[in-house]
Amino acid sequence: MTEFDQCLLKQRYDVSADDFLSAGAASASVKKTLKQLGFPPDFIRRASIAMYEGEINMVIHGEGGVADVEITEDYVKITLTDQGPGIKDIDLAMQEGFSTASDTVRELGFGAGMGLPNIKKQSDDLQINSEVGVGTTLVITICMT
Repeated sequence: MTEFDQCLLKQRYDVSADDFLSAGAASASVKKTLKQLGFPPDFIRRASIAMYEGEINMVIHGEGGVADVEITEDYVKITLTDQGPGIKDIDLAMQEGFSTASDTVRELGFGAGMGLPNIKKQSDDLQINSEVGVGTTLVITICMT
């Protein structure tokens, strides 16, 4: 990945807090776009899973936010930014099964504590910047290689 990579497309999506009916719409749109651009199925799957998990985290924990997607021939970069409560302990949050989701969210079938670990598994690079009381930004990069 270099600064000279040709950007094919940039997209921005607003993600609403607690809107479980629309949750996943942004990642579905990116999946459709990647298919239309002719990317391989495994690449599309990885990008879709990573974006979906991040999107759901913004719905559940981040009080909504913005997803910026940059697609090049060699990679997709997904930047998810929220103004939620922030992540107190990133190392703990990266552990499979750790969750701060409410009982209500768990009853809806979410909040199993697999979001960040799944994003890490699907990405080639994951950067997490979080400040308690300010919000969280995830930068997820999935490469074609």
